[in-house]
Amino acid sequence: MSTIAKLSGSDFDSMVERGAFDSLRPLKIELIYGELRFMNPAGPIHEGEIEYLNRWSFTNTDPKTISVRVQSGINCGENRPEPDVVWVRKLASRRIRPTNEDVLLLIEVSDSNIRQDLGEKAGLYAQHGVLEYWVVDVNAEKVHVMRGPADGTYSTVEVFSKPAMISPKCQPLAKLDVTDLFDLDN
Repeated sequence: MSTIAKLSGSDFDSMVERGAFDSLRPLKIELIYGELRFMNPAGPIHEGEIEYLNRWSFTNTDPKTISVRVQSGINCGENRPEPDVVWVRKLASRRIRPTNEDVLLLIEVSDSNIRQDLGEKAGLYAQHGVLEYWVVDVNAEKVHVMRGPADGTYSTVEVFSKPAMISPKCQPLAKLDVTDLFDLDN
């Protein structure tokens, strides 16, 4: 008989501090519902979309009030996801990891895990009150925008495709051009 050990967020944090996962690089690991989840290494399309969203984010935020973090972890209750792009309230120190309460906008780029990003991850983020969650569906060239977390789900889910313009609630003047986002030769 085998048993799966469930980890707490503090167990995971302690293991990271001790270098328990250093030998697994370049693989990345998230802690989701007590389980270590290995993430696929990003391919060139995934990396290109993150680069685009990173540039768009820095262009459309004020660094005095919003920090943009790319492929960095957040504390989400006992979970330690590593979203592709996240806008958080400016923290008092760069030495602390933001929590779900600090998140203003969270974006996942999905080219191989769309079911997980729209299912389990959406539930996780809604359960922990992440106000706005976007999933960039590379294959379908759509952006799923979820807002209004309540009871483990989002009350509003909209799907945008070309030629839409999207703005996060926290920064309504920031316009993301969906056509430009999916112009991979740009």
